[in-house]
Amino acid sequence: MIQKITHLSVFLLLSLSGIAQDVSNSVWHVQAKNIDPNNYYGVTVANGMIGIVSSAEPLKVKDIVLNGAFDTYGRGRVSNIMKTFDFANMDMDVDGQRLDRKRIQNYAQTLDMQHASLTTTFDHTDKISVKQTISALRHLPHTALMEVEITAKKDVSVTPHSVLSAPDMLRDVKNFYHLIDRPHSLIPLITSVAKSPTGKNTVAASNSFIFEEERGKEPALIHEEWDYGLHRLKFTIQLKAGQTYRFAVVGSTTSSEHVADPHNEAERLTIFAALERTERLKKRHTEAWNKLWESDIVIEGDAYVQRDVHFALYHLYSFAREGTAYSLSPMGLSGLGYNGHVFWDTELWMYPPLLVLHPEIAKSLLEYRFQRLEEAKNNAFSHGYEGAMFPWESDNEGQESTPVWALTGPFQHHITGDIGFAFWKYYQVTKDKIWLRDRGYPLLKEVADFWASRAEKGNDGKYHIINVVCADEYAENVDDNAFTNGMAKEVLGYAAEAARELGVTPNPKWVEVATGLVILKLDNGVTREHATYNGEIIKQADVNLLAYPLKVVTDITQLKKDLDYYEARMDKNGPAMSFAILCLLNARLGNTEKAYQLFSQTYKPNEVPPFGVIAETAGGTNPYFATGAGGFLQTLLNGFGGLDITKAGIVQLKTKIPAQWKSLTLKGIGVDKKTFVVR
Repeated sequence: MIQKITHLSVFLLLSLSGIAQDVSNSVWHVQAKNIDPNNYYGVTVANGMIGIVSSAEPLKVKDIVLNGAFDTYGRGRVSNIMKTFDFANMDMDVDGQRLDRKRIQNYAQTLDMQHASLTTTFDHTDKISVKQTISALRHLPHTALMEVEITAKKDVSVTPHSVLSAPDMLRDVKNFYHLIDRPHSLIPLITSVAKSPTGKNTVAASNSFIFEEERGKEPALIHEEWDYGLHRLKFTIQLKAGQTYRFAVVGSTTSSEHVADPHNEAERLTIFAALERTERLKKRHTEAWNKLWESDIVIEGDAYVQRDVHFALYHLYSFAREGTAYSLSPMGLSGLGYNGHVFWDTELWMYPPLLVLHPEIAKSLLEYRFQRLEEAKNNAFSHGYEGAMFPWESDNEGQESTPVWALTGPFQHHITGDIGFAFWKYYQVTKDKIWLRDRGYPLLKEVADFWASRAEKGNDGKYHIINVVCADEYAENVDDNAFTNGMAKEVLGYAAEAARELGVTPNPKWVEVATGLVILKLDNGVTREHATYNGEIIKQADVNLLAYPLKVVTDITQLKKDLDYYEARMDKNGPAMSFAILCLLNARLGNTEKAYQLFSQTYKPNEVPPFGVIAETAGGTNPYFATGAGGFLQTLLNGFGGLDITKAGIVQLKTKIPAQWKSLTLKGIGVDKKTFVVR
């Protein structure tokens, strides 16, 4: 009989010694000590499919999110991402007394970013020390492993419980327990299966113990079902003072969004992992992460910034994976933030670092959009336009899922351009003409047809885009937004270039509209954010995006004029990406000292305790804001590092690094895995 852990695969490793190793100077570790449970924002271990969010409570996790599993419930009457079964939770009885926060000391949690595992260490009174490490297995997207190590300080009786429970949103929960008995292995399986809130999906999770004892010498297991929402598997061991006991739990989770038969598949995946055994699972997980870290950003001369860079990279690498058709929500897999929907946050902020560091992962983000192209075409049809109109908030099916009270859904149309922009940049980086023929151009054509039908020819003979929400979301239902028009201009040109690359004649209307679209100016020569803009405070960068990532504004005088004007009008409490753009543009202009002053503002004011995960805004409480991490990483890759994506692929502009750093090395860049250095 073996302990269970339910749905998503989790890799939990509990090891020994309640005293955490000092890693304060490590560039690969983030550690939390003296934890205040009332001011705690957890860190996430994830593998692009499952996300496990830590808790301030010993042996517990806060949330487990399953990518791709959506249903309509809760906020906004729209389709939201769901939690899966809480399969990574444990209870532990020590001499018959339930372990809880009041009876532990030396509590610390350490994220090992290099190996993607979270280790928790603590002492329970004067009786035992426990070490726990949690990781979502990178090579097995639906599976996780938990390894536990308990060391006795005196003679003691310990009863670990593997607890499998259902979150409130799941219904019709059914629990199962059975034993697979083989001559050389005993695999006890506890499994839970449930329906999503509307009954649309089936969700399942299963787990099993892995014992170190020989077959037949494992501890006796007791299965308990307290109610339909919770069941557990437990065993009792007697330890002598100084003795250490180790065991592991392996678990898997999936849903009918992923497979036709999630109940049986969750159990099959768990059996597979259980028979792989602990060391092999950890070895393959580590090898997968070692490969990811071949693409890295290395700062010589500032260990603290280096650690922050690894923290941001770790989250982007954790939230996405190669070989899928899943994209990135602003909060990744760190919880239910923004309902798990996909916005422009992906294509403009999180996608660009992944494109240059891991094009194979970036390709998965694009596949998400391509597979939902028909929904975007339906959306354009419904709004009276041609081509494809992508939703502002996209759910797993690619439908518009913005709550109706938000005008961004029907009017923030630049998202369609942003997606076309990302598709063309992938081709420029990879030169994959087969992909361009099969994926890139078919989407770019529909995007260009949308803009050609969306733009209107005015009495001035120019083209205008009327009635939009700007990238600066304080400006709603305005005309000729600079970023929207600029993005449409560029993407119409990209579609024409893509056609010519494939020997296809581009639609002449695309060039006509791109050439005729207006970019307005104020009387002082500053690029005007929209037709009725008169100097108001703005939520976030808009006009400045015309200089990066777009190349609509290339004249240095114009760039500086726009930068000075809008920096003074940027809401200092707005999202972190604005500071990233200000930093990046100053770095490219050679204003290195000013860029460095802005650099820390891209993320530092947004850090929350105890790990320093970043929220959307300074003082915010909705981490982890992966969008902000993407902007922060672009300041290094495309700002101080000078990387630029052009017709010739990835090139490096001449830039300088801050005087506080000795060098900046960008490793594993592009399909050729090149290295770029700035000293």
